[in-house]
Amino acid sequence: MIYDQITEKVKTGEAESVVELCSKALAQGYPALAILEKGLIVGMDQVAEKYSHRRIVVPEVLLSSRAMHAGLTVVEPHLKYKVKKQTGTIVIGTVAGDLHDIGKNLVKLTVMSTGAHIVDLGIDVTPQRFLQAVEKYKAEILMMAALLTTTMPVMRKVINVLKEADMRKDLIVAVGGAPVDEGFARVIGADCYFKCAKDVKSYLDHNLNKILLRRNLAT
Repeated sequence: MIYDQITEKVKTGEAESVVELCSKALAQGYPALAILEKGLIVGMDQVAEKYSHRRIVVPEVLLSSRAMHAGLTVVEPHLKYKVKKQTGTIVIGTVAGDLHDIGKNLVKLTVMSTGAHIVDLGIDVTPQRFLQAVEKYKAEILMMAALLTTTMPVMRKVINVLKEADMRKDLIVAVGGAPVDEGFARVIGADCYFKCAKDVKSYLDHNLNKILLRRNLAT
C-alpha cells in the first residue's frame, strides 16, 4: 500500500522519495486527505513515539519533519476539507525557549477539518503572548507544545499567568509533545494531554460543540 511506503520514507527522512510517492499517489487517484492522514501523519506520529522513548535523536526527528513537510507541499493544494460552519477558536503554539514545531504543525493540519478557527502563534511563544492571543481571539481552547524537557516548565507559567488574569476558568488548556505525559499535565493544572495529532482530532470531534455550549451558557 502506497500509504505505508510514504510512512516509511517519512520515518527515514527521505524527502525526495516522499515527494515522489505523494505525487504518484495523487496521480493514481488516492485522496489527498487520506495521503496526509494515513501516510504523512502516521509517519510523523511513529517518529514522535520513537523520540519519546529515546530511540532516536533530535536530528533524526528534524529530517523526518522536513520529509513530511516536503510531502505536504505536494498534497496541500489538493486538500478539500468537508468542514462544518467555522466555529470555535483554538490558539496553538510552541512554548518559549523551544524552536521545534513538528508536533504543533501536525496538530494544526489534523484539526483543520473540525471547523475550528486555528490561531497559530508559531514557536518560542512567551506566556504573555499566549495570554494576549487568548484574550484577543476569545479562544475556547489553548494548545501548547514542547519538544525539549527544559521548556516544559513554561507550560506551568502560562497556566499561572492565565489564572492571574482571571482567564483560566472557561478556557480548555491542552498540552503535548514528546517529553510531556498525562501525569505532567495533571501536575501543572492542564485540562488535557494529547499523545498524538489523531487524539486531538478525536477529542475535538466529540467535545468542541460541548465546549462552545458550556461557554455560551456561562456568558
